[in-house]
Amino acid sequence: MGIATINPATGELVKSFEALTDAEIESKLARAQQAFESYRQTSMSQRAQWLIEAGEILERDRERFGKILTLEMGKPLKAAIAEVEKCASVCRYYAENAADFLADVPVTTDASQSFVRYQPLGIILAVMPWNFPFWQVFRFAAPALMAGNVGILKHASNVPQSALAIEEIIQAAGFPEGVFQTLLIGANKVAAIVADERVKAATLTGSEGAGISLAIAAAKDIKKTVLELGGSDPFIVLESADIEAAATTAVTARMINNGQSCIAAKRFIVAEAVADKFEKLMIEKFQALKIGDPMLPDTDVGPLATPGIVQELDDLVEKCVQFGGKILTGGHSFSDRPGNYFPPTILSDLPPGSPADKEEFFGPVALLFRVKNLDEAIKKANDIPFGLGASAWTTVEEERDRLISEIEAGAVFINGLVKSDPRLPFGGIKRSGYGRELGIQGIHEFVNVKTVWVK
Repeated sequence: MGIATINPATGELVKSFEALTDAEIESKLARAQQAFESYRQTSMSQRAQWLIEAGEILERDRERFGKILTLEMGKPLKAAIAEVEKCASVCRYYAENAADFLADVPVTTDASQSFVRYQPLGIILAVMPWNFPFWQVFRFAAPALMAGNVGILKHASNVPQSALAIEEIIQAAGFPEGVFQTLLIGANKVAAIVADERVKAATLTGSEGAGISLAIAAAKDIKKTVLELGGSDPFIVLESADIEAAATTAVTARMINNGQSCIAAKRFIVAEAVADKFEKLMIEKFQALKIGDPMLPDTDVGPLATPGIVQELDDLVEKCVQFGGKILTGGHSFSDRPGNYFPPTILSDLPPGSPADKEEFFGPVALLFRVKNLDEAIKKANDIPFGLGASAWTTVEEERDRLISEIEAGAVFINGLVKSDPRLPFGGIKRSGYGRELGIQGIHEFVNVKTVWVK
């Protein structure tokens, strides 16, 4: 895949870029290492000042940056602007809290003095996806830079202008040259960069395959990695739930980012007693969504990022139907319009063994399952290789407690939409990855946790 902006709403090639040569990559790595030697000595207050300025740039130019996101990957402009604003919030969060998160922690031992100190590692490689082109990067960059590390970004090849804009923001905020650099390269260059002795760790958000490749490359040199991979999040609705509220949230949870989110709800597991009502509401709300030009303010669902995603969804839906699944609304991509559009789709009557049991549907397709009781709901929720997030709806305290304790996921939201929040750790278990971003845990992933003992 070339490095290029291709408008997913039209299929038009907007701009292409030349990949960096090996010599150019070496130059950027040398610049990053040189930057780290001095940047690690900067004060926390100085780093915070730069990061706050980055947040102000994001907010001031949010519409310009939002249009870049929409142009490159197709999310509705209103969602793109909201993403840029969220990036400003994560900058402020770590600017305000990193000093406390990284302060020495005294520990009483047999020494005269003993404590834990957090120190930066050096160059951190970030391999990031196209679905949230700014947010995925800033939720890495804000804590990494506040900890005194420097960052190099290998962004997805279909969002190069987003990648370059992020470097522009970091530089304009005042951070020293080389502290954060974008590498316009293909995936075939990643392993060699990971192997470079100057690169101390790596983080990746993306597919299972990409995560496995990065983890293998890093393991060869015993380097730390954080992986945030796929998800097939359950959305559980029990008999006591507010069905109207649950159905309304279900549509948002499935359609966020045109359905292209790791933590989008994908499997809707509903108690039989309320399943007919929930299904009816969900169909009505899906059919009311407006599909169209993502630059227009009233568009609810824009195009998918690439033609390949559309084809994959078509294939998965067809396989589900072959297994006996039923299409309640939507079903197949459009053949009469340009762009990568796929209609909001609901599938039901999905038997065991269909792709709905093991595959991640990365687009606006909801999978509807009926269960008899809480035990069946929990079993169905956990019967998947992934474990990223889960949303569950109930007003019964005992049910709530069991859902929190027994669902196998990195996050459980009760009566609400699963979302990332700078204040809360974010990540998964099982094949959804390991490690955490955000919160205090996120800034501790890429530091040396040094034990100090003095007598």
